Amino acid sequence: MPVDVKYTAEATATGGRDGHAGTPDGKIDLKLSTVKELGGGGGPGTNPEQLFAAGYAACFIGALKVAAIQDKVSVPADTSVTAHVGIGPRSEGGFGITADLTISLPGLDPAKAEALIAKAHQSCPYSNATRGNLDVGLTLA
Repeated sequence: MPVDVKYTAEATATGGRDGHAGTPDGKIDLKLSTVKELGGGGGPGTNPEQLFAAGYAACFIGALKVAAIQDKVSVPADTSVTAHVGIGPRSEGGFGITADLTISLPGLDPAKAEALIAKAHQSCPYSNATRGNLDVGLTLA
């Protein structure tokens, strides 16, 4: 499926899960560390799953806003999305990830909120990238 690319992000990681990640413009300059649950020391630094969770959560809010404009609904200013990204061994071998999003749309009618969430899930780039590769749980808080 072709994509009309409007922006390309660039980041470089060195050293793997116990290394460093950064962008050429310096906006990201992170120490990476492996969590204890995956056999690491759990030291200071973030990990790829946290970065993916933050990106997915932010992107999903953007998709909610687009869906709201299309449906002529206002997204509450205090809308939030909490992404839980899990990692672990797969029964087929290797590792896999899971993603569960908890969406808070305070004050919005639950039926309208659920409709916006469904529409956002169809247009969000992260949802489209993961569709067919992992199940994404969507929960209205």
